[in-house]
Amino acid sequence: MPAGWADVFDEKGVIFVSAAKSGNGENVIGRRIPLALLGAYNIMRRYDIDSERVYVGGFSGGARVALRVALAYPDFFRGALLNAGSDPIADKEAFLPPDDLFSQFQNSSRIVFVTGTKDNWNIEHDMASRSSMSSWCVFNTSVETMSGVGHEVAAASSARRALAALDSRPPPAAEKVFACMARVAKAMAADLNHVQELLDRERPHDAWRVLSKIDTHYGGLASPDMTQFEQRIGPKR
Repeated sequence: MPAGWADVFDEKGVIFVSAAKSGNGENVIGRRIPLALLGAYNIMRRYDIDSERVYVGGFSGGARVALRVALAYPDFFRGALLNAGSDPIADKEAFLPPDDLFSQFQNSSRIVFVTGTKDNWNIEHDMASRSSMSSWCVFNTSVETMSGVGHEVAAASSARRALAALDSRPPPAAEKVFACMARVAKAMAADLNHVQELLDRERPHDAWRVLSKIDTHYGGLASPDMTQFEQRIGPKR
C-alpha cells in the first residue's frame, strides 16, 4: 500500500486489496485482470460492501490495466483511479464492451486521472485518453493534478481527492450521451455498409480487412453484425 494511503482509506471507509505478482511483467489477460476480479469478489463475499463503491486502480502500467478492467466490467467496478497511466479507449489496448455494458460504463462509472505536472509523457497520454472518451460519449471523468511531481505514486492528499471524486455521483447526462451515441451509431452503420458493399462485389479479402478494423474500433458495439458477416464470409482469407 502506498505510504499514507491507509489513513485515507480509513477515513473513506475503503478496504484496500492488492494482488501479489501482478506487476507489468505478468500476463494481462491470464493473470492481472483475473486477479483484480477475484480480489474484489472475495472481499465482497467476506464483508458488507457497498456495490456502488467498488473501484479499481493502479499506478503506471497498473493504471492502464485498471482502465481496461473498468471498461470491460462496469457492472462490477463503478470507477477507476488512474495514477500516471492511461490509454485511449476503443483501440487494441482497451476494447469497447457490448452496448449494454458500455451504456452502463457511460452512465455509472467514474474515471479519475491522477498525474504529476512533470510527468509529461503520461500527461499527453491522459489527454489522448480523455479525448477518446469524449469522442465515445463518456463524460464522467475528472482530473486531480499533482503539482511539481514526476512519474510517482500519488501522495495521500492526492489519493484523498481522487477518492472523493470517485464517490461523487453527478447525474448522468442521458440526453448528451444519447445524442452523442446517435453519431457513433451512424458512423458504425456506414462502416458496416461498406463491408456489405465489398461482399456484394465479391471481394471477401477486402471485406475481412475492413471488418478487422471495425472490430478493433467498435469492439463489442459491433458484435452482432460482426458475427453475421463472419458467418457469411467464412474462414479468414
